[in-house]
Amino acid sequence: MKRIYLTLMTMLLSVVVFAQEKSTEVDINVNKDADTANWYASPWVWIVGAAVFILLLVALTSGRSKRGDSVTYTKTVERDPGV
Repeated sequence: MKRIYLTLMTMLLSVVVFAQEKSTEVDINVNKDADTANWYASPWVWIVGAAVFILLLVALTSGRSKRGDSVTYTKTVERDPGV
């Protein structure tokens, strides 16, 4: 059983090693034009996003205390004076 396992693992390793392609062609194109810039690369997008997130967080956490979900029970006990 160990021999079969070792053979299968060796075959798998050789397939992985031979599947590697050696490529020396590297093409890097960096466009710094305003028309092709990504929207998420602008700092104002991150600032606006952080401000919206903070406002939502404050609104959700402060809204829970004002709902009035708590219930107050008042119990009045009257004792018989003859006892």
